[in-house]
Amino acid sequence: MIELPVISPEASSKHKRKPDWLRVKLPIGKEYVKVRQLVDEHKLHTICESGNCPNMGECWGAGTATFMILGNVCTRSCTFCAVATGRPTEYDTDEPRRVAEAIRLMGVKHAVITSVNRDELKDRGAEVWYQTVVQVKQESPSTTIETLIPDVKGNWDALIRMISGGQEVVSHNMETVERLYRNVRPQAKYERSLEELKRIKEFGKRSKTGIMLGLGETKDEVLKAMDDLVAVGLDVLTLGQYLQPTKMHHEVIEYIHPDVFAEYKEIGLAKGLAYVESGPLVRSSYHAEKHV
Repeated sequence: MIELPVISPEASSKHKRKPDWLRVKLPIGKEYVKVRQLVDEHKLHTICESGNCPNMGECWGAGTATFMILGNVCTRSCTFCAVATGRPTEYDTDEPRRVAEAIRLMGVKHAVITSVNRDELKDRGAEVWYQTVVQVKQESPSTTIETLIPDVKGNWDALIRMISGGQEVVSHNMETVERLYRNVRPQAKYERSLEELKRIKEFGKRSKTGIMLGLGETKDEVLKAMDDLVAVGLDVLTLGQYLQPTKMHHEVIEYIHPDVFAEYKEIGLAKGLAYVESGPLVRSSYHAEKHV
């Protein structure tokens, strides 16, 4: 049995050099080029690019991508995220059609759609969310869909509209443990995100969330988060290593060993989670086709 580490913020001087297990494939190959051309041609945003995802080469090489709707400027200032923060100007009502057409042309069997936070919109962007899912289903009836939705700030009517389009999986990321919310997700609330996941499950959707490790969390805090997620009926949990996008973002406190990720997976399944994807390079949309 592997002893899980107890990590404190004071451990920030440890393990600064990126370990060998975090090496990733460079984005190359015909399928990668094809996806790149489709994204550019249809003037689409992907979280793969905006979020500096380490799996972009692997996923795009396999002909899949996670589309980001409602622009690429977020109203939140989360300290872990590489997406630009500011006052969004883009609100494109034709975007659902273009996303649907691109997914049809790519021929993907499972599509992941996410978005920035649009707190300035009364409906948090819910109508664009709804229309995007509906039009993807119209263009590609056999395509299954996961939507990775933002915090609706307690606007539960907006939430229902977001998740009513026919998607099979609805994900909302907790991102970190409760204690770190003030530093990592300053405009979010831990209990509110739990409530969002609870309502997603009660609506009848397969529910999913993701947590990053290496931000300074402790073993007990990770296990408590798992218990909280089991309590709201969560189906799928992803655990991955936090990687600092720039020097301006939250510092990596610890690089978590793959064996520890494997141990967390065992614990999560034992606690009653239906599916746990856990590893250093795991991101919320990684191997998403397995989560349907």
